[in-house]
Amino acid sequence: MNAAAESVDTPVPSRTFAPTHPTHRFRLLLRREYWEHRGGIFWAPMIAGGVSLLLSLGLLVAGIVFAHKAVAEGNLVQHNGVTINGLDLGTLAQQLTSDDLYQLSEGITITLALSATWPFLVMIFVAFFYCLGALYDDRRDRSVLFWKSLPVSDTATVLSKVATVTLVIPLFATLFAIVIMFAFLIALSIAAAAHGANPFPLLWGNGSVFMLSGQFLAAIPVYAAWMFPTVGWLLLCSAWAKSKPFLWALLIPLALGVATSMTGLLQLIGLERHWLWGNVISRMLLGTVPVTGRDLAYAQSGSVQASEMFSIPGMYSNFLEPSMWVGLIAGAVMIAIAIRLRRWREEG
Repeated sequence: MNAAAESVDTPVPSRTFAPTHPTHRFRLLLRREYWEHRGGIFWAPMIAGGVSLLLSLGLLVAGIVFAHKAVAEGNLVQHNGVTINGLDLGTLAQQLTSDDLYQLSEGITITLALSATWPFLVMIFVAFFYCLGALYDDRRDRSVLFWKSLPVSDTATVLSKVATVTLVIPLFATLFAIVIMFAFLIALSIAAAAHGANPFPLLWGNGSVFMLSGQFLAAIPVYAAWMFPTVGWLLLCSAWAKSKPFLWALLIPLALGVATSMTGLLQLIGLERHWLWGNVISRMLLGTVPVTGRDLAYAQSGSVQASEMFSIPGMYSNFLEPSMWVGLIAGAVMIAIAIRLRRWREEG
């Protein structure tokens, strides 16, 4: 009896749990963002890429059909003084000079890059509207009170949203773009092999698909830094606006640009009348477009070569531009203000 009483009265030692490491919390926050926005992060670029691939394959099939029709009508190809059957790609490949092969390599690179643009186009809109709703939606449905009850700081929460829009969303779009490029090049290889050509030296030998894949992945940090002002501005509007953050995000910069252009106030300090549009407003609203100011200047120079346009040194030379660093600082300041606003604004 005494032994039984002692066993009942003996207190059970409480279990202690080690505190969650901050990196684990941040990973869970990123996972939360993915699962809440999986439609835009995963499904939207995948569907866009699938539609793009189907259209590209349709154009390829249409081109083959028209080529067969042209040959049936007696049309032949002459190259270097040799008459070639329009569908005998093997004979045509043997007649190509080194300059022809270079032009073919450039054409393949541009074709593959164009075939992969649809996931990036979807990424532009997904990233833009994700930022607008990132902090506003929690206040609108009052779920911000629940998230604030968890042992997660406002800084970590906002930074997880910044990491999602600058790294996670572009990463998924890039991976789907790479898959599309490989699938389209495989389809081209099958078509070339079916018409007498060896696709490996002709289509794969220049390594353009591998080069573009590596360059697309390497470009993610560059465009993450480039979109920082837009991310900061949209998150600031998302944290501040009581309603319709989309209108506030557009109207404030547009009104500022129209006012300065009409009044010419910038000319009083030695700036061009429309300077604000290209240097401030475009950075506030168009940063999710994966094209930097240096890219545009290079494309407009008239000496565009695909291998140079997508080169890694060319992309990272954007960090030599003062505008890149000014944008990074401005974006960081606006993100800090958004964190402060989220800490104190809880109204729906």
